[in-house]
Amino acid sequence: MTPQTELDLSDNALTVLERRYLKKDQEGNVVERPEDMFRRVAENIASADANYGASEQQVAQRAEQFYEMMTNLEFMPNSPTLMNAGREFQQLSACFVLPVEDSMESIFEAVKDTALIHKSGGGTGFSFSRLRPADDMVSSTRGVSSGPVSFMKVFDAATEAIKQGGVRRGANMAVLRVDHPDIEAFIEAKRDHSQLTNFNLSVTATDAFMQAVAEDADYELINPRNGAVTGTLNASEVFDRMVHLAWEGGDPGIIFLDRLNADNPTPHVGEIESTNPCGEQPLLPYESCNLGSINLDRMIADDGGPEIDWDHLARTVHLAVRFLDNVIDMNRFPLPAIEEKTKGNRKIGLGVMGFADMLILLGIPYNSERAVQVAEEVMEFVRTEARAESARLAEERGPFPNWEGSTYQREGHPPLRNATTTTIAPTGSISIIAGCSSGIEPVFSVVFTRHVLGGEELLEVHPIFERVAHERGFHTPDLMKEIAARSSLHEIPDLPQDVREIFVTAHDVTPEWHIRIQGAFQKYTDNAVSKTVNFSNEATVEDVAHVYRLAYELGCKGVTIYRDGSREEQVLTTGKTEEVRDQGRVSVRPRPRPKVTTGSTRAMHTGCGKLYVTINEDEQGPFELFAQMGKAGGCAASQSEGLARLISLAFRSGIAPQEVIKQLKGISCHMPAWEPGGRRILSCPDAIAKAIEDCITPVGEQLAIDFNGSSFGHTGACPECGGTLVHEGGCNVCRDCGYSQCD
Repeated sequence: MTPQTELDLSDNALTVLERRYLKKDQEGNVVERPEDMFRRVAENIASADANYGASEQQVAQRAEQFYEMMTNLEFMPNSPTLMNAGREFQQLSACFVLPVEDSMESIFEAVKDTALIHKSGGGTGFSFSRLRPADDMVSSTRGVSSGPVSFMKVFDAATEAIKQGGVRRGANMAVLRVDHPDIEAFIEAKRDHSQLTNFNLSVTATDAFMQAVAEDADYELINPRNGAVTGTLNASEVFDRMVHLAWEGGDPGIIFLDRLNADNPTPHVGEIESTNPCGEQPLLPYESCNLGSINLDRMIADDGGPEIDWDHLARTVHLAVRFLDNVIDMNRFPLPAIEEKTKGNRKIGLGVMGFADMLILLGIPYNSERAVQVAEEVMEFVRTEARAESARLAEERGPFPNWEGSTYQREGHPPLRNATTTTIAPTGSISIIAGCSSGIEPVFSVVFTRHVLGGEELLEVHPIFERVAHERGFHTPDLMKEIAARSSLHEIPDLPQDVREIFVTAHDVTPEWHIRIQGAFQKYTDNAVSKTVNFSNEATVEDVAHVYRLAYELGCKGVTIYRDGSREEQVLTTGKTEEVRDQGRVSVRPRPRPKVTTGSTRAMHTGCGKLYVTINEDEQGPFELFAQMGKAGGCAASQSEGLARLISLAFRSGIAPQEVIKQLKGISCHMPAWEPGGRRILSCPDAIAKAIEDCITPVGEQLAIDFNGSSFGHTGACPECGGTLVHEGGCNVCRDCGYSQCD
């Protein structure tokens, strides 16, 4: 049961906090209230002030300011800070970039470092552009290179093997320069969606490439081993291939590499080659993210009419900058090299969330010129005030150590404490805690159905809409149900016209408005902007190409798109499966059962008791599966039997066992269990997946299954509660339980 709290938190926020943030004892019982968590974080982060001469009383005063800022839901740091500050772990960063040099030693050193980072709860970004292409010469062995994509699969397998204690899963970003000889293989690398499932992919495009696209010209491919030109490709054809694959399944995105380095404040320290997993934080090798977001929903004054409270926003920005600078000092970094590079530049990324809610309160439609103007005004103000506070911190504590030689120093800028101050990050979980819209995304839905334990469905109504509906007299239970069943208020003509215009949902916003809002925020953001441009399922490849070009024209540093339902449309290749065509549709006829099958039964320990899983095989492999609970009756027993029947149907229809494992493995329930020997069983579906895995995998080859199976990048069911994942802010988020793959 969620602990009692006196804070103004929604039921959904309390659910998220209990599942992912509050302290638990060894039996999994929550032993911390939300107030206790915020107090723990505030006191821990404020204690860094003592390093700069603050008295005990001054530290206590700072802790109180931090506590009030968070409990008033005005600001939230990134998830690792909320989870780990003031606890034994004390790893406070969400993401890191690691170098991958062109040697076997460097590659596997990076794999080891990746494992350590993922174990600590962080995500990682890599550029594989320094690796020599496939089939290139390896002089030390007289052999040939296997190329970047092959080594990316090694990183993917390592990521899958690290489960991060069930708190956060490792996520990766892989980028490759568009002029790398293996760029075509990289673009195609996730066409099979069972591959590289722990990776987001982005092509780093140069200005020269984008110019060649505009001119339909060829461009040169460069071998990074020796700088030699290995050939040419037509830029338009490569661009079109990228766009088509993104249209099919979301990957690859595109990052405008020269634009990242044009804003690199410390080129004398190194070149930016990659970003964090969601693309909003360009980083030098070994740098880490230190992120937090201001809730714009709380920055509105209503004295005679709603307007932005600029004074309140300024005070919040100043305090948040101090908070994030302190995080760097209090962070326990997973690697010495990361600590050295992070403290050398002291980058922070202060962003915003609740932008759509702010627009609603101001009576401004998200898809309007005025919204673009507000985006620029707000972000310019945030960056100006953030830099002003960073300058004050530099006076008190000294500038970041790499100040000498930085672009700021060369341009005569006053010293700054932080090499960067602003980032727009995804805010999936922390925006649910704060009770606001995610990042700079439009409201996903005004009314939606939330699934809770026991199969009950609750209507979740946007609080501002609910208040307006009551005040203006059109709130009825039936109307709320009708809105929940539709994707847009525009489809309900009985609602007042102004209400339909102001309460814009993600389904109402065209891709062009998504990009225009992103470009407006990017104009005044030091780092980058994490945002997903959502397309309807009917969108064309040319629609996606237009947005990629528009993102470049509007000054964005990258863009990620997702076409609704695209990944679910991918056709499974089932080998010998017999296909039957009926009225233009393809169906599958399960192969008949032979008279005799052979198999084995495994006893799996689950939170519901022992689950006996029997797997029988024919000459083609697993054919049928039976699952029986040790105790008869009950929902667990009936659901296990139903699941077993569907799995049997899948086997008989030619679906590879690895595909079944991929869908079921990692699903968790509220009662996990441990098997003798230490393996953790998260749920009955997880137990069945592992039983299948045990059946088909020889001892010692477990990594091969881990290599292919993962829930990362899945856009269907939430791996924690089974709810629907929503693609927004460059990330997948569950609105039922607050699960997020990013923060």
